[in-house]
Amino acid sequence: MNRPVVLVVVAAWIASVIAPAFAQSLVLDRTIALPSVQGRIDHLAVDADGARLFVAALGSDSLEIVDLRAGRRVDRITSLHEPQGVLYLDRSHRVVVANGSGGGVLAFPDGKGPAIAAQPTLDDPDNLRLDPSTGEVYVGFGKALAALDPDTLQVLRRIDLEAHPESFQIEQSGRRIYANVPGAGHVAVIDRGSGRVVATWRIEGAARNFAMALDEGGHRLFVATRLPPRLIAFDTESGRQTDRVPVCGDADDLFFDGAAHRLYVVCGEGEVDIVRSDDGQLTMKGRVPTAPGARTGLFAPRLSALFIAVPARGGSAAEIRAYTVK
Repeated sequence: MNRPVVLVVVAAWIASVIAPAFAQSLVLDRTIALPSVQGRIDHLAVDADGARLFVAALGSDSLEIVDLRAGRRVDRITSLHEPQGVLYLDRSHRVVVANGSGGGVLAFPDGKGPAIAAQPTLDDPDNLRLDPSTGEVYVGFGKALAALDPDTLQVLRRIDLEAHPESFQIEQSGRRIYANVPGAGHVAVIDRGSGRVVATWRIEGAARNFAMALDEGGHRLFVATRLPPRLIAFDTESGRQTDRVPVCGDADDLFFDGAAHRLYVVCGEGEVDIVRSDDGQLTMKGRVPTAPGARTGLFAPRLSALFIAVPARGGSAAEIRAYTVK
């Protein structure tokens, strides 16, 4: 065997040994069936203290409530309208749901119907986030973000954008909101004190920027694009791109694990990519197979878990796959 062939064989052997080791940072713990759930599954939220997972089953017009201790669905709220975003409010023990098709934003007491507050005026509400400094609920809708009163869901302020916002992230200690605006091909940087867009960061050489994660302490913003599939790191102090790497296709959720300096890219192609971030430099560390169409999930740091929503396909029922994060 000549030297080039030996090198290739050795390199392949090293890759076969190292890749599984990195992949072990996500270990499948169990699967939880979602009976009667059909079609697309959108975003998830967690009640860490109560060990419950809330699943927006868009295709079934329902919110599925999973008991993580028992490992089964224990309740569901039906007759929703294409639920997309979901947020659990620890302080009030309420679940807020954004209905993408005519249902507006609704709040339910501790995951039980009927709704106790509603905001019906918002067009195509999607992602929901909590402002930790004020307790206000932010929602992406139409071509704007809105801040809502957490008790009444009254609109407190509106921030206009150039197109529909997808994922957005709120600084915990700073004043900024970062919003993916794929229709405009940029990230909108918002000062939430003034409610104004103060900068836009172009997505150069890529498009369809849906998923986003924030490393506030490290001054890094991460954006996953679909065309082509890329993970891009921005320096939040300068707005400059610091790195980009290829990732799996059809990414819809992205999470930053601050303890491990890792990112989890959840892709509808049927994979989760694990990427290491060191001062904005990205390194692919592993790829975990999931299932086709499983493009949404939730990273729960307090539970050391990553949950992946798997839609029903063919003869396979919908389910939640719970991975332990090592």
